[in-house]
Amino acid sequence: MHLNVGVPKEIKPLEGRVGLTPAAAAELVRRGVPVAVEQGAGDVSGYPDEDYLAAGARILPDAGALYDWAQLVVKVKEPVGEEIDRLKREHLLFCYLHLAANPGLMRRLCEIGLTAIAYETVMDEGRLPILVPMSDIAGRIAVQVGAHLLHTTQGGKGILLGGLASVVRGNVVVLGAGSAGGAAVAAAAALGANVTVFDRNPRQLERMHRIAPNVTALVPTDAAMAQAVATADLLIGAVLLPGAATPRLVSRAQVAQMQPGSVIADIAVDQGGCIETTRPTTYDAPTYVDEGVVHFCVTNMPGAVPRSATQALTAAMLPYLLALLDPDWRSDVRLAGAINVEKGAIVHPALRG
Repeated sequence: MHLNVGVPKEIKPLEGRVGLTPAAAAELVRRGVPVAVEQGAGDVSGYPDEDYLAAGARILPDAGALYDWAQLVVKVKEPVGEEIDRLKREHLLFCYLHLAANPGLMRRLCEIGLTAIAYETVMDEGRLPILVPMSDIAGRIAVQVGAHLLHTTQGGKGILLGGLASVVRGNVVVLGAGSAGGAAVAAAAALGANVTVFDRNPRQLERMHRIAPNVTALVPTDAAMAQAVATADLLIGAVLLPGAATPRLVSRAQVAQMQPGSVIADIAVDQGGCIETTRPTTYDAPTYVDEGVVHFCVTNMPGAVPRSATQALTAAMLPYLLALLDPDWRSDVRLAGAINVEKGAIVHPALRG
């Protein structure tokens, strides 16, 4: 007997992604897995209820019915608001959690006593395969939104990142050269900006250097970082320590040295942010100004492109969901190592202490 797989509608502000595409639901149904989707869950991603019905899934009328029926809850973002109260000890939860930056949610999940596996802590041969596609999207969005926020109509300093003939190019500084940082570097370089990226990994620096002639890849010394931040038109935070809180690499004093109307986009906000002035925002109110700098710190950046993001997320996640449906899934080190909380205990090492 397979677990009942339930896909609720996301309720985080302006979060349009959905846990499974109809094609993925069809794959589960073909394997004999019962699948139910909350009514309207896929609408914003372009997947109406009829698509899920055609795939063999059932449609349940509301969140209450969905959570009561489901044994394995597959969603995108961490549970918020009333979703938390719908979770039960018997549930197996599979989604992004980012508990290092949300100790309150971690306590509540422990109180409930369920088993929660986080997408962002599934490790496979040294990679974070379910996190990578969303990091890629977030890196691109950070540049696209950052370029827009530099317009004076958005409170920015009024520059075109790529410059043009007789005009100086804008300066983009990226902290971290992983999936998110690398995507941001590539997008900013393609716009024609002067890009400086910092990382401690020599191989990553070599990879960044090869992206384009307008990319400078540096080891993050204090002096080099301070100079780069002070002259940045767009500063992008993209540092990740798997499962753990992100270290603060840029101080408030350094942000204050940036020119008024500059922009910060901190992709690392999900894990607490790598810039001291970072605080979480939603797409309802995505920006704020601190030390004269416009900040964009939305905790679900890929939610702005839900159709693309849902397709990418499902493609990356489905193999691990199929493994999770095996009764012996705990013998799979990729999944067992990704358990964040279980039976009231904090399990993942990055979340302890």
